[in-house]
Amino acid sequence: MNVLFVSQCEKRALTETRRILDQFAERRGERTWQTTITQMGLNTVRKLLRQTARKNTAVACHWIRGLDHSELLWVVGDSKQFNAVGATPTNTTQRKILRQDDENDWHTGHDIHLLTVLAALLHDLGKASVAFQKRLTGDLTERNQYRHEWVSLRLFQAFVGQDSDAQWLSRLVNPTQADDESWTAPERFQRDGVDSNTEAPFVAMQNAPLAQAVAWLVVTHHRLPQEPDDNIDTEAALADVLQNVTAYWNEDSRPRSGKDDDESETTNRPTRKALPVEAYWDIPASHLPVTTALWRKRAARVAQGLLKRLELSKHSAWLGNPYLMHVTRLCLMLADHHYSRLSFDVKDGKPVAMQGRVEGQTHASGKPNFPVYANTYFDKLTNKTVFNQTLDEHLLGVAQHGGEVTRALPSLQRELPGLCQHKGLKKPSTELRFRWQNKAFDLASSLRTNAHVQGAFIVNLAATGSGKTLANARIMYALADPAKGMRCAFSLGLRTLTLQTGRAFQSLLNLSEEDLAIRVGGAAQKALFEHQQQEAEKSGSASAQDLMDEGSHVLFEGNPDAHPLLKRVLHDAHSKSLITAPLLVCTIDHLVPATESTRGGHQIAPMLRLMSSDLVLDEPDDFDMADLPALTRLVFWAGLLGSRVLLSSATLPPDMVQGLFAAYARGRAHFQANRGEPGLTLNVCCLWVDEFDVQHSACPDAARFAAEHQQFVTQRLARLKRPKPEQERPARLAQLAKLDLKEGPNNPEDLPRQFAERIAQLASKLHQAHHSPDTKSTKRVSFGLVRMANIEPLVQVARALYQHPWPEGLHVHLCTYHSQYPLLLRSRIEQQLDAALNRKTPNAVFDLPDIRQRINAHAAQDQLFIVLGSPVTEVGRDHDYDWAIVEPSSMRSLIQLAGRVRRHRPLKVGETHITTPNIRVFQYNYKHWKQSGKAQPCFVKPGFENTCEAFKLKTHDMAQLIQPLLNKQAMFTIDASPRLQAPAVLNVQTLLPDLEHARMQDTMLARTNSDAPLNAATCWHLPPHDATLTATLPRMQPFRYDKSDKRKEVEFRLMPNEEGDAVQLEKVVETRQGWGKKTAVWISANSEWEQLPDKHLQAECISPWCASNYLQALSDLAEQLDMPMQDCAQKFGGITLKESKDSNVITRWQFHHALGFERMK
Repeated sequence: MNVLFVSQCEKRALTETRRILDQFAERRGERTWQTTITQMGLNTVRKLLRQTARKNTAVACHWIRGLDHSELLWVVGDSKQFNAVGATPTNTTQRKILRQDDENDWHTGHDIHLLTVLAALLHDLGKASVAFQKRLTGDLTERNQYRHEWVSLRLFQAFVGQDSDAQWLSRLVNPTQADDESWTAPERFQRDGVDSNTEAPFVAMQNAPLAQAVAWLVVTHHRLPQEPDDNIDTEAALADVLQNVTAYWNEDSRPRSGKDDDESETTNRPTRKALPVEAYWDIPASHLPVTTALWRKRAARVAQGLLKRLELSKHSAWLGNPYLMHVTRLCLMLADHHYSRLSFDVKDGKPVAMQGRVEGQTHASGKPNFPVYANTYFDKLTNKTVFNQTLDEHLLGVAQHGGEVTRALPSLQRELPGLCQHKGLKKPSTELRFRWQNKAFDLASSLRTNAHVQGAFIVNLAATGSGKTLANARIMYALADPAKGMRCAFSLGLRTLTLQTGRAFQSLLNLSEEDLAIRVGGAAQKALFEHQQQEAEKSGSASAQDLMDEGSHVLFEGNPDAHPLLKRVLHDAHSKSLITAPLLVCTIDHLVPATESTRGGHQIAPMLRLMSSDLVLDEPDDFDMADLPALTRLVFWAGLLGSRVLLSSATLPPDMVQGLFAAYARGRAHFQANRGEPGLTLNVCCLWVDEFDVQHSACPDAARFAAEHQQFVTQRLARLKRPKPEQERPARLAQLAKLDLKEGPNNPEDLPRQFAERIAQLASKLHQAHHSPDTKSTKRVSFGLVRMANIEPLVQVARALYQHPWPEGLHVHLCTYHSQYPLLLRSRIEQQLDAALNRKTPNAVFDLPDIRQRINAHAAQDQLFIVLGSPVTEVGRDHDYDWAIVEPSSMRSLIQLAGRVRRHRPLKVGETHITTPNIRVFQYNYKHWKQSGKAQPCFVKPGFENTCEAFKLKTHDMAQLIQPLLNKQAMFTIDASPRLQAPAVLNVQTLLPDLEHARMQDTMLARTNSDAPLNAATCWHLPPHDATLTATLPRMQPFRYDKSDKRKEVEFRLMPNEEGDAVQLEKVVETRQGWGKKTAVWISANSEWEQLPDKHLQAECISPWCASNYLQALSDLAEQLDMPMQDCAQKFGGITLKESKDSNVITRWQFHHALGFERMK
């Protein structure tokens, strides 16, 4: 590559840029360099420039592609020095003629600034108490009886009293001696646990709505209040919820019977030496900074500003504006977290000026002169914990930094990197089955301006395998401002799918690690995935990537490290990648904390991401029903913070889509009340796309959206029923399979044996009908999937299959695939399956060394490669099977699994349709027979049935549950139609698709009866001051936590012994010293497991497939990574298992590398 570097750097940045570029290129002028360089070398140059970039850095790289053509590749630093094609200005002026950078659309921006500064001045007043100061010195180690923020709230409440907002603000501007004394006056200062007549603070201040808003900011600057007894389970119970907030909502310190809720099983906790409760309220007047000159000056200034706002705004619903309150809280918390980290210079003990420290009250010598402190820090020179910031300095410092953060908010998005001019995203698709993306891209481009003003809600219903992943990226790219570039977060539910999607973006779009961040939560899983990809590249299997020509793009990086807001969070590598990367591919766990804030500061990074980025939710209907409230909260917050949202799935139920739109629209309405054109009526820009058509509409409300969505779905269903060209016809046909087992067998081992026998019969028939000839050996080979709903019976059936008498002339290669393997073994299984089940080149599988060796090792003419898998096989794997046998759970799972049969291979030449079924669905599932015909739910965990009579099926016979889909031979075509449209009248207890629609309606749509239980719509249907200002909803509707499942999750790991010839099991337990933080300790768990001998899996006509010996796999990986086996096992040998519901019973496990972990009876 022939490249040209142009520098517009100034001052020391120019010196540093010259130092770097002189090592790689020849100068062509004072600020220009040229060289021929490889892509890897160019990446190194860019990386070095980014590492040394400062606010005056501005370097553009041009690719000289011909005699008369050059192309801008990237800009490092200040992108404003160049235009969209990399040209520099002929002349410049410092006069702000257009003043575009000064303009902002923040109607409440000044309110946010004033509230942040005032709350900062008040937020830690409670640290002046005797109890807190004893905690800083280490003299108090007990659990807080009252947290400092609650004491701060009571102090502020005492100052406000019964005054109106105008009155207490006026007193703050010109305080008298009586005002100074009012903070702790006995008749005003209400002390919980001491005084008998305390009043809930938000009730006491109901005459002063602004004071209530400030009080909420003060008491929530670490965490939101939460109801201690979990008594709120209806919307009616949430009405005016803040009026019920007491000290126990902030810290539940009530005596408990029995063991504390957070105590571990260890017994090293000392007897609590409780401090008298009065110490928490003992605050000498001289310890409060409210009488210092600096605090008074700052407080008076902000109070004057708020008085003016009260006169101008005329509104009093401060707590009813969730955007105002939560963005203010974010700024306060960000400033507090940042300033608390700042320490003293180790040489002279003075605050380091460059860190942004401020001075509080000082002696004439210049040293701090305030009697109490706000925090401590660990002095590395003395190895002691010493005082850090005095309380007055801390309050003033947080106020100053909070003000800087709020002033920088309008420029946040401008200073973050964006992906621009990407040829791969702009280039039209030429392949026939992907051409539908072009129409979607063009329509999104035409709606760009409207989507910027009104937001956008996009629904992608394209079929599985039609290229939705890339289409989603192209749609969001088309909506983005071309000058700023695309910023988008792609959020998924599964870690493996997240890694695959990130890898797909890297290869298809040629994105570097600066362009794309992949966050999966499990560092070990990501490291293992990346190692496997590197090994694949070494072997040449990654050489099919597009060249730079097709994936070239421009990354306008901005200058995030110098931004007043961003520089306070970018010190953390996790936050930096989450916020700054133009494209973020992550599990949804990384964004859900934006909606919860139950733990201090964890919502800051995801909130900043949503404020500066669009959001794509991939396969949102794959989440468990219990997770839909959290998913709805995320969509509500995306609308609230200004994101545009895209839902992508071929099986989106109408009620889920309508519920999520309603949440987005309500959030967007709050956003537009604070941002954008004043008084603009909500009219969300909506877009529907699939592989057939596109549709758009401006939707002001949920009713209009529902009508438009119904119209698009009706058109889609009509197109699905039309005859298709041969190359587009699905090569799959399903048929029910009778399952006549003996109900309630006397021998528990008999049910798995009977189930295995039926699987063996069906597998043999399906193999005969759908095998492929191996041209090298003339043997008949097929790859089949047997899907089971739950892991425990799956492993039992696997053991029965090894004992089954398979006929001569047939050999089975069995892979048992589920989540209860150590990470290393599961990753190996998935790696092997990914290679074998990629049938885009149908016969390439026979050239794989592992498959070839297995075929040649057995003389049998018929060879079946069978994956016996749990529901992890349905979503997230790009696998292609010849046939499948399914234990049913829901229509959703059937549709998703069907997409794995002949996924990569259309009909063969001459075929017009499939005549012999290649998917067999059991008439009953395993639970039906295990429960011996009892009237209990069977389609549950996974499934949509539950114990509520309204959602309990009258039969579990699939012949009746999907009867409208069946022909006379019990055959049916599996497509998304039953999920996409609900009938006018639902037969909830007799039809499986109708049950799913009924559950979705009940969960996603708003209820008119306030006494009904909470559901997903509660977060947007209730007034925001009830729904968003406490942690009630996140606590009552947590993400990925099943309240009905009482089993405890425990972390285990498989460790080699010192000799490296045997494996030991270890598990983690939590312990703590005193009342300090919990720490994890690994202990031996060898008494809790046993290894199944290999003889139980040895048979003549069946052998394990994708089964690696753990010690051998560990040794190989440790050698490849050049790390000790012990360290390798600690990182990659972990697994999470659920113990017995009965905490008094020790759960024992059985393990084999070909079966995984199984709970012993």
